[in-house]
Amino acid sequence: MKPIAPGTVIFHRYRGYGVITSVNLLTGWVAARFGSEVRTLDMNLSSDELQHADGEPILFRRAPPERMPHARLMALVRELHRAGYQRLYLYNWPKPSGLHWRWHLFCGRRNWMERPWREGWYGSGADYNFNPILGWGDQPGASAAELASALAQFDPPGLAQALGRDEDHSNWFAAICEALLPDYAFSLGWSGGTLPQSLPVIAVRSNVAPYSGPPLPWPPGWNGLWHDTTLAAPAARLNKLILPNDADDD
Repeated sequence: MKPIAPGTVIFHRYRGYGVITSVNLLTGWVAARFGSEVRTLDMNLSSDELQHADGEPILFRRAPPERMPHARLMALVRELHRAGYQRLYLYNWPKPSGLHWRWHLFCGRRNWMERPWREGWYGSGADYNFNPILGWGDQPGASAAELASALAQFDPPGLAQALGRDEDHSNWFAAICEALLPDYAFSLGWSGGTLPQSLPVIAVRSNVAPYSGPPLPWPPGWNGLWHDTTLAAPAARLNKLILPNDADDD
């Protein structure tokens, strides 16, 4: 099935051709414009029998969509690690509800406290739920190889900073990917209280059974950052400290 996003041309048997203006993959509703430049209609992908411009039906949830992109981001980072970009790191903070989460790619030094921010290298559920792209010229549903190619074209100087070896982290990351992909992602945040003994795990799709695999370790150097393990979740504290001015904290 072809991906859909704002700008996708669609066809409806009663209204003719139109253009999607917004998409909510969590609910299956889209807003579309048919002829009028000022009026949009809310339409349900499950019941309104929408089609692509070439007549292919749009079948919502025939294959359950990812409610968050963290598994794809993990596959992207693993692929780039294999290509020699081992100094690329993924900081992510998904919530179990799938509604409020953040992700951030950074490179150079593995410093979870002072992560460099580059345009297009971070995102949140507030954006992705309505426009399912990561923000560096990628297409909805792009594979790990396609994401890597788009990122390399979007910001070559930024990605060049990830060249180099960090075997401790890349070996840990490969083991985490092997245990979790394609249905689960790790989180570097928790709901508060004592630091969990093992890495929190979140399902990236609806109707996926809770993770039942072996406990997973935190990334190398992570535990040493928190001298008082009874403090609130560090993800929340880090976001408060160094969130970009134009990024909302959800």
